[in-house]
Amino acid sequence: MSETVTVSKLSNRQFIEQYAKPGCVGLVGGTTLIEKMIRRAGRHLDENRRWSLWSHALIFEGKRVDGHQWVIESDLDIHSKHIRLGVQENRADKYFDTETFPSLAVLDFGLNEQQTNAVLGSALSMAANRARYSLRELIGTAVALRNPWIRERKNLLARRRSMYCSGFVQYVFQRAGIDLVPGVHPSHNSPEDISRTPVPHTTYLLRR
Repeated sequence: MSETVTVSKLSNRQFIEQYAKPGCVGLVGGTTLIEKMIRRAGRHLDENRRWSLWSHALIFEGKRVDGHQWVIESDLDIHSKHIRLGVQENRADKYFDTETFPSLAVLDFGLNEQQTNAVLGSALSMAANRARYSLRELIGTAVALRNPWIRERKNLLARRRSMYCSGFVQYVFQRAGIDLVPGVHPSHNSPEDISRTPVPHTTYLLRR
């Protein structure tokens, strides 16, 4: 059985610090153009054609010696003269801005220590091997969301050692023996799929 716990009157920072644990999955809803496009594409999974709340998925790594909560994610990280496209470690404080990221959720699957280590170990291995972010797969997934019968097969636009955020999360959990989105290939997965996982869990949902 799964349940949703709705939380209010917390900042993004307070919410993450209170509910995120190592091995938990994070869902983020952003306001940039590409994030709005991802949320809009998620309407194909809703019977009422509502936009998805979610544009990004990640894995919480836990607090480190610097006292900060860290995440592992496949993302586009662009700064002046510095671009990272792919699986990477970041401080969770990049998601503390309420205006940029108005929607947040933490999915707790109640992993034991062995499962948590398997998830984080696989995720860190992908970061160390510099798995890339796949913009091409996003296009293929947008097509597949309109044609559900092809979602169980590998994305035709997939590239070797490349995947976007929710595909990365699904793949890492599969390596730990947990399939978050049965019947859907990781290269055709979306953040909305992760939010609808049939695997028993508790969702902590931050409401404004």
